[in-house]
Amino acid sequence: MALSIADVARMSGVTSRTLRHYDEIGLLVPAYVGSNGHRYYEQAGLLRLQQILLMRELGLGLREIAAVLERQIDQVAALREHQRRLLAERDRLDVLARTVACTIAELEQDEETNDMGKISRPENLFTGFDTARYESPARTQWSDQAQQSAQFAATLSEAEMERLQGEATAAMVRMAEFMQAATPVTDPAVQAEVDTHYQGICQMWTPDAAGFKALGQNYVDDAQWRAAYDQVAAGLAEYQRDAMVAYADARLS
Repeated sequence: MALSIADVARMSGVTSRTLRHYDEIGLLVPAYVGSNGHRYYEQAGLLRLQQILLMRELGLGLREIAAVLERQIDQVAALREHQRRLLAERDRLDVLARTVACTIAELEQDEETNDMGKISRPENLFTGFDTARYESPARTQWSDQAQQSAQFAATLSEAEMERLQGEATAAMVRMAEFMQAATPVTDPAVQAEVDTHYQGICQMWTPDAAGFKALGQNYVDDAQWRAAYDQVAAGLAEYQRDAMVAYADARLS
């Protein structure tokens, strides 16, 4: 039994516009188009749409998904692989949830002792984060810079990585204190913190004004970066971004 595009949109949560786009790029072609011009889908199309949505959940782009589906032969084996990756992602998110829970517990304990903002093990703020998953988009947007960053990271020892993570967390806490005190992002003290942040990035690559602003926006848009900032203080990602924009306009333009 064939289902109309409206039926598929309703049951899957994917908009009709998106389904039409998938058809236009050859990713999900309907079983047939009726005399009324409406697209109709049969079971094979629904199963393909499920796979597309599974791979979207796993962070794949449409071109990557198309390549995977083109190579796919055994549908059940493909679904088993999707299930394996989803279970692995579930386990990773469980680790992240425990990381956040530990941070909340530590900050709540600090509230009781009137010692807000003190994290005993700063590196623990980042347990479970998979920063490698963002390597591909970074290479697409800033290929040379991403290569420089990877080369720099490869030279660091585990102790040096822990030190840098600790310094980054301490800087985030200082920015949170400025934000909570309603300090303008253009304040010299705030801009001094941003300058330290910029100089640290310059150890890996040297962003221009547009690149530095884009990096700040990424702290807001990227779910994992935003969560890391929000663990320190709600709204900190936006405050950091605004401070970076002010820095870029004043010193990098």
